[in-house]
Amino acid sequence: MVRVPVRVRVPVAALNRIRRAAHALSRRRTGHRPQPVVELVPQPRPWARALGLVTVVLAGAWLGLLIVGNVRVPVGPMDTTMTLRPSLTGGTKINVSPLGALSLDSHVAPVRLDVNVDQLDPVRSQALVDHPERITGLQDEVTRDVEHGTLDLAVRSCVAVVAGATALGLAVYRRPRRALAAGGLALALLTACGGTAYATWNPKSVLEPRFSGLLSSAPSLVGNARSIVTEFDVYQQELARLVTNVTKLYDVTSTLPTYSPDPGTIRVLHVSDIHLNPASWKIIASLVEQYKVNVIVDSGDTMDHGTAAENGFLDPIADLGAPYVWVRGNHDSLLTQRYLERMKNVHVLDEGRAETVAGLRFAGIGDPQFTPDRSTRPGGGAAEELAGARLAAALRDQKAAGTPVDVAIAHEPSAARGTDGEVPLVLAGHLHHEGTEVMKYGTRLRVEGSTGGSGLRAVEGKYPDPIEASILYFDRDTRRLQAWDEIKLGGLGLTTAEVSRHLPEENQPGATQSPTPSPSESPSPSATPSVTTP
Repeated sequence: MVRVPVRVRVPVAALNRIRRAAHALSRRRTGHRPQPVVELVPQPRPWARALGLVTVVLAGAWLGLLIVGNVRVPVGPMDTTMTLRPSLTGGTKINVSPLGALSLDSHVAPVRLDVNVDQLDPVRSQALVDHPERITGLQDEVTRDVEHGTLDLAVRSCVAVVAGATALGLAVYRRPRRALAAGGLALALLTACGGTAYATWNPKSVLEPRFSGLLSSAPSLVGNARSIVTEFDVYQQELARLVTNVTKLYDVTSTLPTYSPDPGTIRVLHVSDIHLNPASWKIIASLVEQYKVNVIVDSGDTMDHGTAAENGFLDPIADLGAPYVWVRGNHDSLLTQRYLERMKNVHVLDEGRAETVAGLRFAGIGDPQFTPDRSTRPGGGAAEELAGARLAAALRDQKAAGTPVDVAIAHEPSAARGTDGEVPLVLAGHLHHEGTEVMKYGTRLRVEGSTGGSGLRAVEGKYPDPIEASILYFDRDTRRLQAWDEIKLGGLGLTTAEVSRHLPEENQPGATQSPTPSPSESPSPSATPSVTTP
C-alpha cells in the first residue's frame, strides 16, 4: 500500500493569529503566578529583644504593684496599710499622717516597704493606756503582726507582679509563650529582690531612724534609740503618754465634721508673720507635703526690718514645693518686695493687682506703713482704711471685667475690712493670733496667727507664742471655702501640736449659727474640739 502525503495549506495570517493567541494565554497565566520578591529584612538583635522584654516585665510588674500590691494589717494598736514600691535604695518608710514619717535603712534592694498608719484602733489603744505594763510585751506582738503582714504582702505582691507582667506581655507581643516568659521573668526578679532584702536585712536600723514632719521632734520627746535601750522604764512611761495623746488625735480626726476633702479640692496653706524664724520654712515644707497643698498664701511680715541683709532668708521659698502668693506687711520693705518679685514661682500682689494661681483668683495690697521699729505713726489707721478702699475698688473692677476675685489678701485686718461685700473671703495677719468672723455684708475675714511664733519676740513674754498656720479647702468648681484646719504648734522650747477642723455654717447640716463676731473672741461654733499632743 502506498501512502501519499497530504499537505494542508494554512494561510500565513492564520498562523500568526494562532501564535499571538498562544503568547497572550501564556502571559495571562504567568501574571497569575506569584512572583518571587527578594527583600533584605534586618533581623532583630538578641540584646534588643532582651531589653524590650525586660522593659515590658518591669513596667508590668510596677503596674501590678500599683493596682493590687498592698495589704491592710493590724500592727499592735494601729491599723496599717503595707505596700511594696520600686526604689533605688530600698529601706522602710512609715507614714504617720499628719504627724510626719520616719525612714529606716532596713534593707538594700530595689523595693521599698511603705507602711501607712491609717488609724489607731480605739479598743487596743485604750488597753495600752489603761495598762501601760502591757507595752513590755508590745514588741513581740508588733513583731508577729509585721511578720504576718509581710508574708501576706509577699504573696500578694508575687501575684500582682506576675499577673501585671504577663498581661502587659500578652498585650505587647500577642503571643502566649512570650507573655508567660514575661511573667516568669517577673517572678524571678521579685524572688531575687526578696533574697537581696533578706540577705541585707538590718534589724538594728530601728535604732537610727530618720524623722520628718512634726515627728522631727520625736527624739527630744522620748530620747534617742540607744538611751531607750539603757533606760527602758523611762521610755515605757513616755511611750505610754505618746500613745495616749496620739490616740486622742486620731479619735478627733475620726469625729471631725462630715466634710471630707476629695482629690479635686484646692488646698491653700495660709501663713503670716514669720518674722525671720528659719524654723518656719521646714514647718511650711512639711505641711505642703503632708496636706498636698496647691498654693501658699503669705499675708506679710515675713521679715523683721526689711533690710537687704535679710533677703537671703527668703531663698528657701523657691524649694517649698508650691506657688507662693505674698503681700507686704509693715515689717517688709519695698526692697524686700522687689527681691521677691524676681524669684521664680512667687506672685507678689500690691495695689489690688489680681492673679489666678492654682485655680483661684487672688488680689492683694501691701501694707501702706513701714514700721520695723514697731512704732505707731499718726494717721496710720486712716492709711490702712484707705488701702482697704483701694483694694475694694480693684475688686469691683475685676468683677466688672468678668474676672471676679475669689480671695483678697491684706496684712492689716483693718484694711481687710474695707473689702466687705466685694469678695467671699479675705485673708490677713498682723495680730499674731488667729480668728475668723463673717462681716456685715457677708465677706468672711480669716486672720492668721504668727507662723514664726512671733520670731525673736517669742522670748519677750512669759509664755512663747505658738506657731500657727491654716489649711483652707476650696471647691474647685465653685471656688468657695468648704472647710479649714487650724494648726497650732508649741512655741520656743515646747513640743505640742494642736489640730482642729472648722466648717462654714452653710456647710453644716441644719446649722444656722455664724462664726465668731471678731477675731479676738471665742472660737467659731463650727470648730471641733481641738487636740493637743504634748
